[in-house]
Amino acid sequence: MLAIRLPPEIENRLDVLAKTTGRTKTFYVREAILEHLDDLEDLYLAERELEAIRAGKSTTSPLSEVMKRYGMES
Repeated sequence: MLAIRLPPEIENRLDVLAKTTGRTKTFYVREAILEHLDDLEDLYLAERELEAIRAGKSTTSPLSEVMKRYGMES
């Protein structure tokens, strides 16, 4: 279970949306989280990888090499 406090203006918008569509506020909060969770995970993974590259703990490959490796060279 998760409980969150929203600013009044967001709470009001959510109320209007729920009443207008006949769905619950929980439905829309769940949809918003699911919609953006993948993006947040990707962002933090990319930031962590960038830190590893800058620290010399990870390396990069040229795009041409990656494309060749996977048979995608033009």
